[in-house]
Amino acid sequence: MEALTAPLVECGTATMTLPGQAESGDRHLVAKLPGGVLVGVVDGLGHGEEAAVASEVAVRTLQRYAREPLLALLRRCHEELMGTRGVVMSLATIGIPKGMVSWLGIGNVEGLLLRAGAARRGADASLLLRRGVVGVRLPAVAVSVAPLAPGDTLIFATDGIRTAFAQEIGRLDPPQAIADDILARHGKGTDDALVLVARYVGGEP
Repeated sequence: MEALTAPLVECGTATMTLPGQAESGDRHLVAKLPGGVLVGVVDGLGHGEEAAVASEVAVRTLQRYAREPLLALLRRCHEELMGTRGVVMSLATIGIPKGMVSWLGIGNVEGLLLRAGAARRGADASLLLRRGVVGVRLPAVAVSVAPLAPGDTLIFATDGIRTAFAQEIGRLDPPQAIADDILARHGKGTDDALVLVARYVGGEP
């Protein structure tokens, strides 16, 4: 398990490889951008080596083209992943423009935005996921945009995590503690699993 930091956000990740497999097909990315941060979670279809290969191709593509808009990034990944098992993924840019999050999801990597404090700007939000497989069948997709306040927390979780995780989150806990707790409480143990938690702290990039 690894704690990550990037400008504008505090991040934590927790991951588990399916028992009996040498590699996980679940990968993540946190990349600094001019004015913000790109975060993403990728889940290669199935598990094992072929799933890991597909997810690694996706992460390398995201790293290479990180400065492009989200829809362009998605198309890049789709082209690079043709001929592989394909992946599902959720992506977000935080702080571009300032005080905003833009996000999209293909497949079943859940996304949740938790609002901080009692005086929240808007309610908690869930990422609208489109059915499809990046590299195999890419559906029509749009980017959703929402305002951010310091302390708002974005969570991505692969399908190795039970969906009930959203009901038991300590909103004030550090991002790494949240990620560790979600994995410990809600990891299925029958698939690779990965949780990424990114808290917007505001300030200048």
